[in-house]
Parts: sequence; structure tokens; C-alpha cells
Amino acid sequence: MTIALNHTIVPALDHQEAASFLAVVLGLECLPPSGAKGHFIPVKVNDELTLEFMTVDCPVGVHLAFDVDPDAFDGVLARLHDLGVPYGNRPWSPDNGRTDHPLCPRGLFFTDRTGNLYEVMSPR
Repeated sequence: MTIALNHTIVPALDHQEAASFLAVVLGLECLPPSGAKGHFIPVKVNDELTLEFMTVDCPVGVHLAFDVDPDAFDGVLARLHDLGVPYGNRPWSPDNGRTDHPLCPRGLFFTDRTGNLYEVMSPR
């Protein structure tokens, strides 16, 4: 049996805001609200994975890491600059403005208002 992750819940202070933020930064698509009373805002990552953002009372940030090609990395970096979103090369310093990642030639971390930590890594 092949196992693939289909979706995961991403906690948020405001699910619409958090989903829109990540979708814009990564250049992804926000789908229409889903679930009972629209309590999920899905962001389609690829054909196999959707992130389901959900507003919760006391969210605890999660860490999500994305492998991207060099062109996608350049796009993410440009959008972070355009939006004025701090980024950095280490999870404990996601605001130092560096992209020299310890695990790959180029990579960065950034956070959303909830405290979710996003990591974007590129092979070159």
C-alpha cells in the first residue's frame, strides 16, 4: 500500500488571513471554504496535498517545510520582499534576512501572525 499525506490542519488566529498569507507568499491557490460552516480554508499545495487552515482559540504554531525549485524560490523571496515579511536562514532567527540554509544551498524561514513557522528550501 502506498501512503501519501492528503491534508493537514494548520491552526490559525484567523483562518482566512493565515491561508491567504501563505497562498500569496508561496504563489498557491486558496480554495473556497470547506467543512461545516466553512471552518476550513484550504490551500492547494499540489495534486496530493492540501493545507486546511482552521481558526482555533489558542493556536500553537506548527512547522511546515517546502522543497521548491530555484525559480519558485526566487518567486517566494521576491514576494516576501514585496510584502515586507521578515525571513531568515535559521528557525530561531527567521528575521535575519539571510538565505544560506544549513541543509541546502538556499533556504529560508518565515512566520505568520499565529506563529506558524514556514521553511522553503531550494537545491540551488
